[in-house]
Amino acid sequence: MNFQLYHDLTFDVLYAAVAISVFVIIERALYLSYLAVRSARLSRVIGSGGLASSSIAGIKGRDPISRAIARYAAFRSSNGVSREELEDYSSALFIELDKRISARLWILDTVITAAPLLGLLGTILGIMQTFTALAQGGVSDPGEVSRGIGMALIATAVGIATALLGLLGHNVLNRGAHLLTEDFKSYLLRLTPKATTS
Repeated sequence: MNFQLYHDLTFDVLYAAVAISVFVIIERALYLSYLAVRSARLSRVIGSGGLASSSIAGIKGRDPISRAIARYAAFRSSNGVSREELEDYSSALFIELDKRISARLWILDTVITAAPLLGLLGTILGIMQTFTALAQGGVSDPGEVSRGIGMALIATAVGIATALLGLLGHNVLNRGAHLLTEDFKSYLLRLTPKATTS
């Protein structure tokens, strides 16, 4: 068995996981920042005029939050819509928006779980390679054995560092996504007509 090849493959996979994690973190951070700016503008529009016809023009936007609010406003203004239908529609919009905002965060979650295991696998393969070379060549130098085991342990360190990068990015991005969905929920609650009691 070619332990060196498999050991090198684990490093390649770990480096690919780092690259994918960095890409996802940067892409999601830019997207969530854009949505946060749009959401702040939307909050000012909703706070200043509710859903008056003049303020609906201010809701126009290409981002998913503005589009969802505009769809909600159009649905709300249609005739014969009951409060229950309005609540069901707002729940459907919330679920749809939550999926879009949280997209690709599962990749970071997968990296967090898989990277330490890949690092451990790389370490095991590196140690097996060292002991195989020791058995075949009859190496008697303890320094050479230590170097081989030290190189094997680097895989664990890379795996843990990759997982920490993914964990940090995932927690920050997940918090930002949560705040945006909570803001959207707040907008829907502010725009929903109050129930009338008879």
